[in-house]
Amino acid sequence: MTTTNPLSQDQLKTLVGQAALEYVVPGEIVGVGTGSTVNKFIDALATMKDRIRGAVSSSVASTQRLQALGIPLFDANEVDALAVYIDGADEIDGKGYMVKGGGAALTREKIVAALAKQFVCIADDSKLVESLGNFPLPVEVIPMAAGQIQRRFADMGGAATLRQKDGQPLVTDNGQHILDVRGLSITDPLAFESTVNQWPGVVTVGVFAHQKAHVCLLGTAQGVRTLSF
Repeated sequence: MTTTNPLSQDQLKTLVGQAALEYVVPGEIVGVGTGSTVNKFIDALATMKDRIRGAVSSSVASTQRLQALGIPLFDANEVDALAVYIDGADEIDGKGYMVKGGGAALTREKIVAALAKQFVCIADDSKLVESLGNFPLPVEVIPMAAGQIQRRFADMGGAATLRQKDGQPLVTDNGQHILDVRGLSITDPLAFESTVNQWPGVVTVGVFAHQKAHVCLLGTAQGVRTLSF
């Protein structure tokens, strides 16, 4: 009797990264997100770099990877619209609402997503959830507001901690800090995103409801599962 070994998480990421090429429109500029799954997509995108105009990137890390592979880069301000934005998620629910920002690029990701006609989320099946909130919610904040925003989340039943790197507060590509909020159950992502984004000092909250996914390519043991929202 022979048994097949299940695919590793890394192999699942490679699978969905390659599957996302199907959504890239030849001759167009593609929006590119951030993270380990997106890195697999960037590597796959290099195989068709001569068939696209280039990319708009949501982070310094993705920009560097794209440049290293010879893919032309455009600034978001140079682009009126994008046919598609490809990015990962830390959580995605059955309606296409997501939590993002584990890689600290949530603000730029939201900006690029807002340019795109279609958001294609690529993820392994561990990211699919019934409701958002189990993954610590990233919130990019202006440093002087961190304390009062922590207190606001405490009033909602959440515990917000300042993300650290090398013993110091992590600084985003935008020069700001990240709060990670635990203990929340986000039952109405649209209302939650709208509310928190209004708080003074919040740059953006890592709930992507107004910029939700239209399609999710989910890496599973059976292959790539396509969810449409």
